[in-house]
Amino acid sequence: MNNSISQRIPVQQLETVLNPIHQATGLSNEFYTEQRYFELERDQVMGKTWACIGFASDLVQKGAVKPVDFMGLPLLLMRNREGVVQVFHNVCSHRGMKLVEEEGVVQGVIRCPYHSWTYDLNGALRGTPHVGGIDKHKDERFACEKHGLKALRSATWMDMVFVNLSGDAQPLEEMLAPLTDRWSQFLGDDGMSLLRRRPGFDATTLDINCNWKLAVENYCEAYHLPWVHPSLNTYSRLEDHYNIMFGDNFAGQGSYAYNLSDVAGTHMPKFPSWPQDRLRNAEYVAFFPNVLLGIQADHAFAMQLEPVAPGRTLEHLRVFYVGDEALNDEYAACRNSILESWKVVFAEDVSSVEGMQKGRHSPGYKGGAFSPEMDIPTHFFHTWAARQFLETDKSA
Repeated sequence: MNNSISQRIPVQQLETVLNPIHQATGLSNEFYTEQRYFELERDQVMGKTWACIGFASDLVQKGAVKPVDFMGLPLLLMRNREGVVQVFHNVCSHRGMKLVEEEGVVQGVIRCPYHSWTYDLNGALRGTPHVGGIDKHKDERFACEKHGLKALRSATWMDMVFVNLSGDAQPLEEMLAPLTDRWSQFLGDDGMSLLRRRPGFDATTLDINCNWKLAVENYCEAYHLPWVHPSLNTYSRLEDHYNIMFGDNFAGQGSYAYNLSDVAGTHMPKFPSWPQDRLRNAEYVAFFPNVLLGIQADHAFAMQLEPVAPGRTLEHLRVFYVGDEALNDEYAACRNSILESWKVVFAEDVSSVEGMQKGRHSPGYKGGAFSPEMDIPTHFFHTWAARQFLETDKSA
């Protein structure tokens, strides 16, 4: 890492984040507003763990490609002829031209618009026109097998496509084990395999003027519920919630009284292993760094936070239902009610996180304080983030 950046990390301030919650401050303003920290997060925080960059079901058919911008890094999701989703750097190996500008379906090969080099859907370099001179498309001095697209370490879970830029994070399955173990009390051993969604549906995206970390912080706590979510608070009240923190990468909130099915009149198929005496339980857990997850007895959702700039984040929501039957037309109105209900909830958060982003430009704010009881999950996230930044300082 650039030593000049490391030297400017406010180590003393970060260490105050690690204090007991009643003595701690939060991350200071520069971690939300400055481009240098945004780039540091990409390379040294998100890049050293598993970050979500998209959804596999958005690549509907074989040959589908989708370019994504990961905090300024051009990447390419591709579903190959065998149906496997892979991730590559979206750049030609020849002269560094960005290869794919728009999502679509590749019928043959991916062709670079600059010198017409071509790649198959596994990233192998297949065509190099005139590489050895006019009409000489092969050259013994040039080994095509050494110049394919550069793959990233990637994995898919719950339809989400994750990448590990550094290539050395623990396996995603191991990192998720604390969550899958916890949720087995609701889903059994195979509940995740029942999740279904219709590509192109059951989805929405919000474009929000805030740093991605503020979206995580807001999601982790129920403290704001009575004032920001009045409709949700009528059927899942503040006093019905509990804090969740476990493992190294998980924090959030749960409800003992989630009751949308009665309020909105939805009656969807339920997870077969969900305990009958806990049908109103629901849990909402952030998987650090950039995934927000929710489970209820009759549906689940996943939200990918896409950091665009220090003060801008896209929130990509996908809602999943239980089993093939749940996608039948007879449940169309119920599915729509569930999606619309969540769209309302997440839209209600926008003014709050955008207001906090505006406040991060004030010299009167020095990281703030935490409620010793109501902000425990939010402080848990702050300590996680502070430790990641402190580790970058040690390794510089």
